[in-house]
Amino acid sequence: MTKIKEDSARLISLIDRFPLLRIAVWGDFILDEYLYGFTRRISREAPVMIISYRSREFSLGGAGNAALNLSTLGVEVEAVGVVGSDEGGREVRRLLTRAGISDRAVVTEKDFPTPLKTRILAGEENTKKQQILRIDRESEVPEKKMLQARLGASLARAAASCDALLISDYHYRTVSETVYGAARDAFQAAGVSVTVDSRFRLIRFKGCTVATPNEPEVESQLKTHLGADPSDLVSAGRTLLRKLQSPALLITRGSKGMALFERGKHPYLLPVFGSTDIVDVTGAGDTVIAVFTAALAAGASFREAARLANFAGGLVVMKKGTAVIRPQELKHAVLDGQ
Repeated sequence: MTKIKEDSARLISLIDRFPLLRIAVWGDFILDEYLYGFTRRISREAPVMIISYRSREFSLGGAGNAALNLSTLGVEVEAVGVVGSDEGGREVRRLLTRAGISDRAVVTEKDFPTPLKTRILAGEENTKKQQILRIDRESEVPEKKMLQARLGASLARAAASCDALLISDYHYRTVSETVYGAARDAFQAAGVSVTVDSRFRLIRFKGCTVATPNEPEVESQLKTHLGADPSDLVSAGRTLLRKLQSPALLITRGSKGMALFERGKHPYLLPVFGSTDIVDVTGAGDTVIAVFTAALAAGASFREAARLANFAGGLVVMKKGTAVIRPQELKHAVLDGQ
């Protein structure tokens, strides 16, 4: 058997282990709403298009999308988070249940409106619809000791039965830094990985196993600019890895692929898989961290996990909207990419 075939067989064997895994997903559960219509004419009231409404769809966003990606790959998922006692919260629970994801550790909080992102897509009646507007309804989880205690207790129970913890932080404060410290220690004491995707406060999650920021998030955290010089990326990656006090860091770079940094090793650069003509990056980061986390839990090295995540990222950005990857798609990508 050639080395390439051996590598492919190894990666596929990791994918085959996904249904044996149980992973906790803790973070901000967001409801994505899609309103579809077709353009009619310019309004007489203002220089804007009139959209004739046709239909509405809901999907899971934020931590919900990461959980859905894991579930689609065959992983058993324990969702840990907060939703409001509103229509949005009920819809999030319905979507979790429909996907076979346990919501027993999702708390309903009456003083918290469920985050809702509404995307309006329109076009001519017989053409593909394009996003023309997004409306975000955002709020922060209340800082109630009882609420945080419930989340902490759920995470402590999950640490005893799960193979990894995936944290998806969109800055709605579901993930408190105090609870994070205890949860990280509990999961790592159990010998399993803690992965983090944080939009605005990544540097606060010290000691995680691996974080998966994109380049703009790295620039924001380090207050720097990543120019065309490759040394900028290398310097930033090593600096952030040191600040996080983590064994590894995976930076996603859009059409430029990914860069994996590990302590004591040279950076591992992966070119983008598939076409650089990206269709939609919505939710791509959720797919990347889901596959990376599942791979680590299945026994992958950081490099093997990065390769699988890179294949998944290349696939998902070629799909419209918040999308997921199925095991067979990922296996085909592994074989095509060798």
